[in-house]
Amino acid sequence: MTERQETADPRERREQENELIKMRMGKIKHKIAIISGKGGVGKSLVTVNLATGLAKNGREGKVAIFDADLTGPCVPKMMGIKSDKLIAGPPGIFPAVGDEGVKVVSMALLLPSVESPVIWRGPLKMGAIRQFLGEVAWGPLDFLLVDLPPGTGDESLSVLQLLPEMDGVVIVTIPSEVSQEIVKKAVTFARKMNVPIFGIVENMSGLVCPHCGETINVFGEGGGKKVAQDMGLEFLGSIPMDPMISADSDEGTPFVIRHPDSPASKAFGEIIEKIEEKVKLS
Repeated sequence: MTERQETADPRERREQENELIKMRMGKIKHKIAIISGKGGVGKSLVTVNLATGLAKNGREGKVAIFDADLTGPCVPKMMGIKSDKLIAGPPGIFPAVGDEGVKVVSMALLLPSVESPVIWRGPLKMGAIRQFLGEVAWGPLDFLLVDLPPGTGDESLSVLQLLPEMDGVVIVTIPSEVSQEIVKKAVTFARKMNVPIFGIVENMSGLVCPHCGETINVFGEGGGKKVAQDMGLEFLGSIPMDPMISADSDEGTPFVIRHPDSPASKAFGEIIEKIEEKVKLS
């Protein structure tokens, strides 16, 4: 679309796309996918706050999010990016920019309105992912976090196949037994794709009552740690529930910025430290 030369031969065009993706991704030090077995576990929220936390650690402008959930994109909303649209220029498509200089690319930034659905079959989704990876002018980055949709469908398969040098994946779950069962499918998927698994993050791990200080385990207790033990993985940490997490996401400000001293932000910080240590060792 921008740097790619059109050709009538589909194989030549695909080779050109692959070379462009290789060139773009070659400027990014670390690529991490955030995945889950099911929806509703707060995977995008975890992605946004991990990316913002990574950027706060002296990496402003060096962290990006690729919102690969093409049919349910929500990262721009959580990052407070409301009116920005992706703009194309000579180097490629320019990402939008959120707090702490986090670059964001999302299908939501191409749709005419928030009500507009993306009604695509697999081939169109795969083509869009190839274009996002290859035609966006990501620039030199320390981290690219890919927010994959729930499950193990077209988008997840395409991203992991196109980025065989992925540093690893972070798997998000909640404490419930249903989520424990389904997240194991995500673990098996990553292993079949030969992608390193950094570990399990348990979101919504408990709510501290503001009146009595007692922890209320709304979705159960210890599910993420149990999955990690069962599957032989590292447990990266638990993120407690906090009503302000949802409120901040709705307002478009990452929670770790607005409430840096909260237990949830401290939990994000500990998970980020573990991720940073893992990429140093990889």
